[in-house]
Amino acid sequence: MTRPSDAGGGTAGGRRRDAPIESSVTPLIRACALGGRFFVRALTHLRIEGDLAAIPREGPVIIASNHASNLDPVILGSWLVPAVGRRIHWLGKKELFEWPIAGWIARNGGVHPVDRGGSDAEAFRLAKRILDEGHILVVFPEGTRSRTGELRTPRDGVALLALRTGAPIVPVGIAGSHRVWPPGRKIPKPGGRVVFRLGSPIRLDEAVPAGTDRKTAKGLATNLLMRRIAALLPRDQQGPYADLSVGPHRV
Repeated sequence: MTRPSDAGGGTAGGRRRDAPIESSVTPLIRACALGGRFFVRALTHLRIEGDLAAIPREGPVIIASNHASNLDPVILGSWLVPAVGRRIHWLGKKELFEWPIAGWIARNGGVHPVDRGGSDAEAFRLAKRILDEGHILVVFPEGTRSRTGELRTPRDGVALLALRTGAPIVPVGIAGSHRVWPPGRKIPKPGGRVVFRLGSPIRLDEAVPAGTDRKTAKGLATNLLMRRIAALLPRDQQGPYADLSVGPHRV
């Protein structure tokens, strides 16, 4: 996680820093979700596995997914919003808000700007605030896209966020998206198979043994989360968690 561009006061993406975080699913968000579903269906043979109905309909929730393609956030937003009927919140690079059309959509679609070159502590506070106000936050524990499609060593901020807030985490594995829209490619390649798998919600604060010191708890929670995500991926995408996860799944 990195520092939000409004650190120290002022506004974030045109919103006052101290203003309540918007929770409504606006017509713009619904339209973007619908357009995203058409876009993904036109490009891929998408299969959805897991119980979308198991995602909590109220209270704070963390959606934690692997990240190997620009297609991943499109899939997540396009299917999660209509499934849960709630606004989805994201932390996005502040440069996105400088783009004429994409910036306006991000500003009004639940994306909160962060400075990728700044401090992790400020982004952590922003993410915690989103959860403290009872919203859904989508995160990519790896921090950035994998160039190979394999899971990377994660940052531990997501697990710490779950431990601090008590928010349940829904692990997600998106398999095959890196073949449809590989990192570095400006436009996707149509025709690939992609699987969007959801795991059961987990409570990291309950999974870590009572009395565990903070550093050890953070490591245990991070490892558990990544194993749960790996279990939703085919073996060739499980990376360092291939021997620790349950599976493998196939695309």
